[in-house]
Amino acid sequence: MTPTISIAGVEVASFLVDAGLAVLTLLALRPLLASRMVQKRLWNVPLAEFGILICLVGLYVFLL
Repeated sequence: MTPTISIAGVEVASFLVDAGLAVLTLLALRPLLASRMVQKRLWNVPLAEFGILICLVGLYVFLL
């Protein structure tokens, strides 16, 4: 992958695009996690969400 991506003529680092996609995916997953009562079973919800975010960033870096 190239180190930069052109979005509407603006050069953006590809890592920032991957991180943005990961944040959007995490925001989409939050209601699903809440509806399945996963958040009540977790000891530290923000730490678990951060771990999911890191995994999603790694996934997007690998795939894109």
